[in-house]
Amino acid sequence: MKNDFIKIIDGGLCAVKGVEVGGLKKGKYGLGIIKSENSTVAGLFTSNKVKAAPVLYTKNIIKNGEISGIVANSGNANCFTGEEGVLDCQKMVEIASKQLNIDKNQIAIASTGVIGRKMPMDVISNLIIETSKIIKNSLQASVDVAKAIMTTDTVYKEFSIEVKLLNGEKVRIGAVAKGSGMIAPNMATMLCFITTDVIASKEDLKESLKIATDLSFNMVVVDGDESTNDTILLMANGKSNSQLKDENSVIDSNFQEGLNFVCQNLAKMMAKDGEGATKFLEVEVINAKTLDDAKSVAISVVKSPLVKTAVFGDDPNWGRIVSAAGYSGADFNPDIITIAFESENKISYLVKDGKILGFDGTSNLKLAKEIMDQKNIKIIIDLNIGEFNAISYGCDFSYDYVKINAKYTT
Repeated sequence: MKNDFIKIIDGGLCAVKGVEVGGLKKGKYGLGIIKSENSTVAGLFTSNKVKAAPVLYTKNIIKNGEISGIVANSGNANCFTGEEGVLDCQKMVEIASKQLNIDKNQIAIASTGVIGRKMPMDVISNLIIETSKIIKNSLQASVDVAKAIMTTDTVYKEFSIEVKLLNGEKVRIGAVAKGSGMIAPNMATMLCFITTDVIASKEDLKESLKIATDLSFNMVVVDGDESTNDTILLMANGKSNSQLKDENSVIDSNFQEGLNFVCQNLAKMMAKDGEGATKFLEVEVINAKTLDDAKSVAISVVKSPLVKTAVFGDDPNWGRIVSAAGYSGADFNPDIITIAFESENKISYLVKDGKILGFDGTSNLKLAKEIMDQKNIKIIIDLNIGEFNAISYGCDFSYDYVKINAKYTT
């Protein structure tokens, strides 16, 4: 639930003063530009050993903690492309630098799309030039960026808020993201760009981003495949003149809650837009022995192909849930576990303190089947062994997921 110090507002990336953006899509290729001069930056990237050229390039660019722009393309991942891929990164930056009048060492890049194919630099170069001419500060421009970086996404993803800090000052956070397939923890297959107007050091910004990511993008699963291009960049331009740290020299807790809120909403959008998805699935694990145990069970269940197919088939199969929890590696006692299904203020307990309540013909099972027929489903797992909780986000596996990925490159 949103706290009263967080207000959802329009604007996306451009809810933040000093941010100009633009996006264009031509056929399968798209290009987005985000300009926020002299911004402190923090980034998180894929943990895949196969890292795309733009990931390696941007990781190096942001080492000094400051950038002024981001160029992101869709349609080609520029991954597994060798030295030519590195040179293409440099070409993209050189063109953008000239068009935007920004030093090339102040520009980060990101790419998403087909892996192992050469970049169509003639198309991408023209898109950079054209997009550079239309950047501005507006909600529509932010939407255009969100649309430009879509691949198999069916809806664009953008979100923005205003946060009242502990000292009463107000700051803003805006974001766009893409992601619907190859979604797994560490960080899902995704691009996410976030702007804010706080004043922050790169170290503090990185810490805040890591906390938010661990509660959101690292807890979302569509299919369990991890990308080579995952990139999250958080830019802080300081236009609000408000500090990220409070009077006690710690990260303002209201800002942190706000950033968490933005990232969690985007993560939910990704799960709901999962390739071929027909249902949104939320798995809440409570009373675990440790936080890692809570996370492990939540991710294991939401990631399970058997659980996901059961959700698609409206089957409240608690046996598959117990099995997925069992191989998660978490410490718990199955003899005291509780499992419930919830949707639209209806809840059905099929396992209570280790005892099965969902036998054929029972009202519990009937209600559970009604719940499984809904579009938004929550599975609640009470481990009854501690005090730690975690929530993961995902979706079902449908026939369309196979269709989409069977012909992805053709």
